[in-house]
Amino acid sequence: MANCIRCGRQLPAFSFRKICQWCVRHEAAQRGEEEEDAIQPVMAAPWVQRESSVSVTQVLLGANVMVFLAMVAANWPSRDFTGALTVHFGANFGPLTLSGQWWRLVTYMFLHGGWFHIAMNMWCLWELGALCESLYGRWTYVAIYLLTGVAGGLASVGWNPGVLSVGASGAIFGLTGALIASFALGEFSLSGISIKGVLNSLLVFAGFNLFLGRFFPGIDNACHIGGLVSGGILGALIALLAPEHNRPLRRVGIFLFMVVILTGSALGIRRWRGFANFGSAMSAQQSIDRMIDLFQKKVQQNPQDGSAHYALAHAYLNKGQFSEGEAELKRVLDLQPQNLNARMDLGAAYMSQDQPKEAQEEFSKVVAQVPKYVNGHVALGMALADQNNHEAAISEYKTALRLEPQARDVYYRMGMSHAQLKQYDAAIASYLKERENGGDDPDLETALADAYEAKGMQQQAQEARNKAAQLKDQNTD
Repeated sequence: MANCIRCGRQLPAFSFRKICQWCVRHEAAQRGEEEEDAIQPVMAAPWVQRESSVSVTQVLLGANVMVFLAMVAANWPSRDFTGALTVHFGANFGPLTLSGQWWRLVTYMFLHGGWFHIAMNMWCLWELGALCESLYGRWTYVAIYLLTGVAGGLASVGWNPGVLSVGASGAIFGLTGALIASFALGEFSLSGISIKGVLNSLLVFAGFNLFLGRFFPGIDNACHIGGLVSGGILGALIALLAPEHNRPLRRVGIFLFMVVILTGSALGIRRWRGFANFGSAMSAQQSIDRMIDLFQKKVQQNPQDGSAHYALAHAYLNKGQFSEGEAELKRVLDLQPQNLNARMDLGAAYMSQDQPKEAQEEFSKVVAQVPKYVNGHVALGMALADQNNHEAAISEYKTALRLEPQARDVYYRMGMSHAQLKQYDAAIASYLKERENGGDDPDLETALADAYEAKGMQQQAQEARNKAAQLKDQNTD
């Protein structure tokens, strides 16, 4: 079967033409013989036809899901991923990344902090990845994804080296930036109206998510911006210098240029953040001690650097020096009163030292600043429950559930407060709802058994205790 001499697409059988229908229409449009918004036929790109049915997007999505399941299995039966677990799996963390563990700039983009986190990122990857893969081809798409993910990781550790960063969103924003630049500068088999519609959608997507990151804690906007900007640069260079798929050397040159930029940026950030001589081959305790020494020097050099105080606070807390950690977190809040992460960490530090009243004050400030922050309401409820103010705690848990009905562990905690108030029917209902949302858990079954027993429902209590024992045995195996 013959191929088009212009683009390489396969021509229909028994065709006497030398160029395909797409190229005929495209060249006519270039000569001004067709209206600007005339829709050209959509035909598969020639490089796609020779590839297998499994897309790169499916491979990337599968890799993210497999890593997430591995994290769930390694952390079972706990439902929350600890910082130590994410670091073990390859989270992006300034003191480790910048001290020589550069591979974290790749591994972090395949890790996620929870079910909702991975669900949202994989949905965005599925939608944007298919478009990006069809536009650029497989290997260009992979290169954009990885390079912009690395750029997002560098931006994250540069902006705030003391914060753990995980997730594919940096690379996803990189795809968004590349598509925006390409649709703004490139030529495709779409009408001008269609291109404008897609471009507007991409701009709204990027702007809306950056806006959310400005007001909601836990969203790494530095990573998003790093991915978006690097993606825009790559997309613009490809559209202007290497739009043809049959000239791969130009694209290789563009990617090498970006690698040089990222390498220089990494070395610059390393020196800027003071990790140039920070060794990575040391024990965990030695690493923490060295981190404390390093960040102490940083805050001495620049007492107004909130990120250095924040990193020093985390180093103190990791070592168990809570009073020093609290002092640094308070310093962060003096410099950055709107820093919700620091305020939440300060409240958590108080909770770990059995100071629920002080924790309540911090968490109350959090929910006053962001009334729809689910974790803030949950934390406030826990602080109130520790002071035996269970009615107020239940109110906070209910607020959290109105904001996020599938929030994990909240029904369980609410059930515990109902049980303390001897509201056993409400406690049982909460425990059953937690089981429905989160599945089986030995602690949950034990609490349910206690509530059944308090109600005199001995058979149900025994069944719950038997189930709790079975679950514990399974976890031990």
